[in-house]
Amino acid sequence: MVAVDALGPDVHGRAVGPGTFRVLIVEDHPLVCHGYEMLLRQRPHLLVCGTASGATEALQAAHDCRPHLALVDLSLKEGSGLELIKALRQQFPEIKVLTVSTHDDRLFAQRVLTAGSSGFVNKQTASEDLLRAIDRVLDGGICLSDEMSRRISNSLADGKSSQELSPIEKLSNRELEAFEMIGNGLTTRQIAERMSVSPKTVERYRENIKHKLNLASAVELVRCSTQWVLEKR
Repeated sequence: MVAVDALGPDVHGRAVGPGTFRVLIVEDHPLVCHGYEMLLRQRPHLLVCGTASGATEALQAAHDCRPHLALVDLSLKEGSGLELIKALRQQFPEIKVLTVSTHDDRLFAQRVLTAGSSGFVNKQTASEDLLRAIDRVLDGGICLSDEMSRRISNSLADGKSSQELSPIEKLSNRELEAFEMIGNGLTTRQIAERMSVSPKTVERYRENIKHKLNLASAVELVRCSTQWVLEKR
């Protein structure tokens, strides 16, 4: 984790001037994190005040440097991106959050908004689009793709019921997180450590997932989750 004083220079030694917005980057891939830092340096009004690879580090950095905005990935070295968004909004309501992830926005955009994020941007988006999204969120706006905005609006207008959701959409945030980890080959103990829960809780998630997806066995669960993860790539 890297954090700087709220009134001091950024992680590259730039001085903080009037009208400068402090940004915290929460990303577990060092190269991606470095790329964000280099991108934000192109804008004199954006200052990287800290970086973190996991939820615990992110909350500490938020306390130390009090950013105006946190860029948060959903997949972290430690903890859940969705749970981190909730914690940031609860503990530091003045901090705005923009989610930047490779996850499918059709499945996660509504979830991150519910958690308290002000938008969802795919990591494959152009650099200029990401910078525009940052400015929009800092200005108090919501940032979603046009397609996702239409989908959410249509869903609200149509009063989409839980019976109309796909099986995957019916999974809770924590169940979906566990489902993805199962598909990535993690064991129950590894999942428990990543999610900061007990192995017994992970086993309960497994049983809930099997029930919601109508899977008869652990083998079917692994096969289904692995296929889902591969299809997302």
